[in-house]
Amino acid sequence: MQANGTGTRKAKSTVTCDMEGVIETYNDGAVQLFGYAPDEVIGKKRVSLFSPGWVVLQNVGMWLTKAREEGEFRGRTVFVRKDGGRFNAEVRITPTFKDGKQIGYCGVTTEIEDSIAPEKKWWISLVEALVITRAPFLSASVIPAFIAGAYASTIITGPVFSTLNFILATIGVALLHLSANVFNDYFDWRDGTDQANASYFQKYSGGSRAIELGLISQRGTAVVATTLLAVSAAIGVFLTARVGWGVLAFGLAGAFAGYFYTAPPLRLVARHGLGEFAIGVTFGPLVTGGIFYTVTGMFSWVSLLIGLPVGLLTSNILLINQVPDAEADASTGKNHLVVTFGKENAVTIYALTIAIAVGVSMTLAFQLQRMWLILPVVILAVYGFFIIRYFRKHLYSRDLVTANVNTIYLAMLFGLAFTVCLMV
Repeated sequence: MQANGTGTRKAKSTVTCDMEGVIETYNDGAVQLFGYAPDEVIGKKRVSLFSPGWVVLQNVGMWLTKAREEGEFRGRTVFVRKDGGRFNAEVRITPTFKDGKQIGYCGVTTEIEDSIAPEKKWWISLVEALVITRAPFLSASVIPAFIAGAYASTIITGPVFSTLNFILATIGVALLHLSANVFNDYFDWRDGTDQANASYFQKYSGGSRAIELGLISQRGTAVVATTLLAVSAAIGVFLTARVGWGVLAFGLAGAFAGYFYTAPPLRLVARHGLGEFAIGVTFGPLVTGGIFYTVTGMFSWVSLLIGLPVGLLTSNILLINQVPDAEADASTGKNHLVVTFGKENAVTIYALTIAIAVGVSMTLAFQLQRMWLILPVVILAVYGFFIIRYFRKHLYSRDLVTANVNTIYLAMLFGLAFTVCLMV
């Protein structure tokens, strides 16, 4: 050991990773310090493995930003060994470059005996809840609810629009969506899909990684998912009593698709495109049709069709997010569209999906005689064209993450514009 003014120093590790945190080099000091063998982590795990989950959420982003902008970050924190034990350490993080372009980070960790108690900010518990449920992706279910509400509010004949029913139904749909998210993480972890996947893009693919980060246990995800489902079901039963059995039918169909997307024995995501189809229908026509029925008491084929374009765009979010996960998913039998048809053909499927969404939207504009709907169609066609070009160009690059992000933005922008233009 070696001592200095900051305490007694012990082992020192040097670990390098790529821009997504995937471990690339791992020296003998890292083996001694963290307890993992090189073949357990290199190319298979991310450096977040070595930190408590809340530290990752609260601090790591700031550390990396400082390292990138100032050339290095130095600080003290707590790390986690393979056996679950924790130790105090000093860490120095620097960016790594190749041909003038940043390709990752290098972290040098030195164990110390000084006592360290990192402060957990009050807002981190909220962030943990958002990560566990993947709540930031709620736009996929809330926007089609808005579309249905906008259309229902413009119906001249028939029952009066029920604001209470609309609010309750939207909350119920959102809770059902969150429940499906957590159930999907539960089954992906149980089936080994998450453990096999180190290639995902942070925040956009590969699930929440909440179990991997230690934010919640596998059993805990089942409890959270079941609780969310139960509350959604209670709202559904209440609305069924107010409106009719159609509410229950729409709700059960949505719950079925969300649960069995990754749950056995159906595991729709593994059935060569059936999962993407189910999600497109669920987060499109099923939501718009169900919300319309709940607020008006009427069934309408148009209420299903107005949800089809945004549902197709949601299926495209799934499709492009599957690209970085494809190899790991294939190894665990998760045979979705990208695994089935390959990455090159995924670009074609993505483009065809946008083309169909454009065609359906144009048809609706003329059939409903609401020509303002041409505006979101133009947004979809132009924005979609540039994403498709970028998708094809960066198919095998980490830069593809920009297309992942823009696919989400496209669905949100189109859906909101569609909502507003329906009411004009």
